[in-house]
Amino acid sequence: MTSRLYSLLLTVAGFFATLTFGFAVPIACRPFYYLQISLLKLPETTGYRAETIRAAYDELMDYLLKGEPFSTGALAWSPSGKAHFEDCLALFHLDFAVLAVSLAVIVLLLLLNRLGRIRIHRFCGQSPFFYTGIFNILLFVLLGIWGTVSFDTLFVTFHRVFFPGKSNWIFDPDTDEIIRILPEQFFLNCALLILALILIISILFIVQSVKSRKRQDAARLL
Repeated sequence: MTSRLYSLLLTVAGFFATLTFGFAVPIACRPFYYLQISLLKLPETTGYRAETIRAAYDELMDYLLKGEPFSTGALAWSPSGKAHFEDCLALFHLDFAVLAVSLAVIVLLLLLNRLGRIRIHRFCGQSPFFYTGIFNILLFVLLGIWGTVSFDTLFVTFHRVFFPGKSNWIFDPDTDEIIRILPEQFFLNCALLILALILIISILFIVQSVKSRKRQDAARLL
């Protein structure tokens, strides 16, 4: 494999690592949801006590992340709703698996490069992560604009892509009460968090790459 292909592989691995990390944070960080309980005034809008809401969310996430028996606490659920969360479980595990593989590829390539076993090509003098950052920013700025203009269409498109041919993600709040404590605004806040994380990481990639190139240019002049 040539140094250019190593560079492309590192760029792609950086993209998937950034993307899956962005999704993993709101999935794994339960305090982010706990904050929404008061922020979105869920007890007032749903009629459930804050303790009931938190317990229902915790039991659902225990199923999605730990493989514990499916439950939504004191809230009612239907077979259709459970089937949707089974799909979510597979996607969540896929996200963490891709994150782990991407990070492993990044660590391996950087280690081999440091040991001199391979050489990572720098297109136009920039690190592969520079291009990861640029691609991330362009893609997610576009998605951010789409979400700002019409989050409903972005939300629907997202579900049609990841749950093709299925409609069980459209919940009936009378039979799947869990949707009452997962309002659209919560998912919008998750999307904003994901975008913010990816943009921050991407900017760090770009800044670090530019600084590294300046140091190399300065070293050549000495």
